[in-house]
Amino acid sequence: MEQFLVDNTARYADLVAAHALKAQTAALDAAPEASPESDITIAARLRPLLPDEVGAGQVAGVFARPGAGGVAELHEMRRPVRPTAPLALSSSSYTVDRVFGPDSATEDIYTRLVRPLVPWAWSGGMSTLFAYGQTGSGKTYTVSALECLIAHTLFSGDLDGARDVYISVIELAGKSAFDLLQARKPVSILEDSFGSTHFAGAADVRVQTGAELLAQIEAAAAFRRTEPTLKNATSSRSHAICKIRLANPALPQADEGVLYLVDLAGSEAARDKSAHTAERMKEARDINTSLSVLKDCIRGRAAVDLAGTGKPAYVPFRQTPLTRVLKHVFDPAAERACRTTVVACINPSFLDVGASKSTLRYAALLKGAPPKPQVVRYDPARPSSWDNAQLRAWVATGSGTPAVDAALLAPTETGKQLLSLPAPEFITRCLKTPGVSTEQAVAFQSKFWGMHIDSARSVAFKKGGSGRQTPADGADDSANGDSVHALTAHMDKLSQGLCSAEADPARRAEPFHTRLRPGMVVAWTPPEGVRGLPVLAGRNLAMLLAPGEDGAWTAAIVCPAVLPGAFEVFIWQQFSAAADRFVAEVILEYDVGSRYYYETV
Repeated sequence: MEQFLVDNTARYADLVAAHALKAQTAALDAAPEASPESDITIAARLRPLLPDEVGAGQVAGVFARPGAGGVAELHEMRRPVRPTAPLALSSSSYTVDRVFGPDSATEDIYTRLVRPLVPWAWSGGMSTLFAYGQTGSGKTYTVSALECLIAHTLFSGDLDGARDVYISVIELAGKSAFDLLQARKPVSILEDSFGSTHFAGAADVRVQTGAELLAQIEAAAAFRRTEPTLKNATSSRSHAICKIRLANPALPQADEGVLYLVDLAGSEAARDKSAHTAERMKEARDINTSLSVLKDCIRGRAAVDLAGTGKPAYVPFRQTPLTRVLKHVFDPAAERACRTTVVACINPSFLDVGASKSTLRYAALLKGAPPKPQVVRYDPARPSSWDNAQLRAWVATGSGTPAVDAALLAPTETGKQLLSLPAPEFITRCLKTPGVSTEQAVAFQSKFWGMHIDSARSVAFKKGGSGRQTPADGADDSANGDSVHALTAHMDKLSQGLCSAEADPARRAEPFHTRLRPGMVVAWTPPEGVRGLPVLAGRNLAMLLAPGEDGAWTAAIVCPAVLPGAFEVFIWQQFSAAADRFVAEVILEYDVGSRYYYETV
C-alpha cells in the first residue's frame, strides 16, 4: 500500500488541492460547536513534515480545517478494486476542542490549553497533561517544550503566594516502574488508605528555581529507555511521568497541589513493527495495551448518564500500572477535582494517514458526548443551584464575623463552580478579607461543603431505589420542591443540639462575654506555668461547664482529634479560669458519623 501511495504522490496532491479549493467555496462552519463545560480538554497538534520526509517526496495528508479551530481533516487514497477505475480520495473529519496546525508554536499551545493547569495546581488542585500519538509524531518534543514554559511560570513570581516545589520522575515499562532520578532504581506503585497513589521508594527532590527543575527533568530523561524503530531513531519504549508537588507553607493542613506531566510511549502500527525483535514486539504490545486501557478509563470517566438511570460508569483503572498511577483523572470516587489536557500529536505525512486516523478517532472519542441541558431551580439549601448573586448574598450573612468579602471569594463563580474550587484556594481567598483568621476560613469552607453534602443526601433521600424521583401520586414539580424544603427544615431541627452555637438568634450579635453559658466553647489563654493540663503552642479551646465564684468558670479541655480539623472534649480534664481569659467564642458542630466535633461559623 505504501508503494502504491508513493507511485501516485502527484495524483494524491492534486486531489487534495482540488478538495481544498472546493471546501473554500462551500459553506464551512465559521467556528466549531461550543464545547460543554468539562474538566478534560482535548487538542490535536499537527507537526510539520520533516526535511527528510520532504526530501523523499512525501506530502501532507492531515490538515486543520480553516475557520474551524477544533476540526481536523484527513484524506486517504485507496487502491481501486478495478484497475481502470479513477483514483479518488476518502476524506473524513474529527472534532476536538482545538487543532494546532504545523505553523502553531508550542507557546500558543501553552497559552491556550496548558497554562491554566499551573495556577489550578498552585491553588491546591490536581492537574494532568497527556501527550500521546504515533511514534515519531513529536510527543517528547512537545512535552519538553511545555516543561520549560511550566518551569518559568512556577518560578516567575506571577502566581499568588509561595510554594515549596518538589519533583519526582518515574518510568513505566510494561508492569515495572523505575525512578529516573535515581538511575532507574525500581520503585513500587502503592495506594494508601485514602485512595491516593504514591511512588514508594522514588526520590522527591525539592527545587527552588526553574533552572533546577529543568536540570532534574533533563537528568531523568538521560535514563529513559529509547530504541531505534522504523519510524523513529530514538523511539521511547516506556511512559515517562513527571510529578510536580506544590506544598503551601502558609496552609500546612491543606492538600498539596499536584501537576502531572505525562509523555506516553508512541503507539505503533503493524508495519512499524515488522522488523522488531521478539523483545521489541513485547514492548510494543505492552505499550498498545496500556494506551487502550487508558482510553477506556478516560472515556468511562467522561461518560454521561443520559438516560438518568443512575448507574455508575465502569472505569478499569486497576488493569495497568499507568492507569493506577493516573487514577485521579478518571476515578468516579475521587474527592479532588482534576483538570486534564490531552494533546494528540499527529504525523501529517500521507504515508501515515492510517495511524493518524486512529489517533484522531481516539481523540474525538475522548471528547465525549455533551450532557443534556438541565434546568436547575434555585434552592436556598442547595449551594450548587446558586448563581453568583445568590452566592454572594449567602456569603455576606453566613461566613461568620467578620464577614468574608464575597467579591474576593467569588468574583464570578456560581455556587457549583465554587464547590469545585480546591479547598486551599477557597481558604486563601477568604484570608484576603481583613480580620478573617485561618480558623474562620477553614471552618467556613467546611460549612459550605457540608451544606453541599447535606443537600445531596436530601435529594438522594427523596429518590427511589431505581434512581427515579418518587413523589406522591399526583404531585407536581412544585410539590416536589416543597418536600425538599420540608425535609431540609426537618434535618435542621434534628441538627439542633449538635452545635455549640447560641440557640437564640437574637442574642448571637451580643458580645460573647455577656452571654457565657454552659456548653459554650471558647478560645482561652492559659496562665503561665500551668501544670496538669494539655496546653498547645497555638490556640487553646475549652468547653464551659458551670459558673463558679468571683466570675470564674469551670471548663473542660478541648483538644485536636486524630482526624484533620476534628476536636474531642476531654471532660475529665477540668480547670477553673476567670472570664477575662476567654478570648472568643468558637462554634463546634458534632458529627454523628465520625463522633468528633468540627469548627464552623
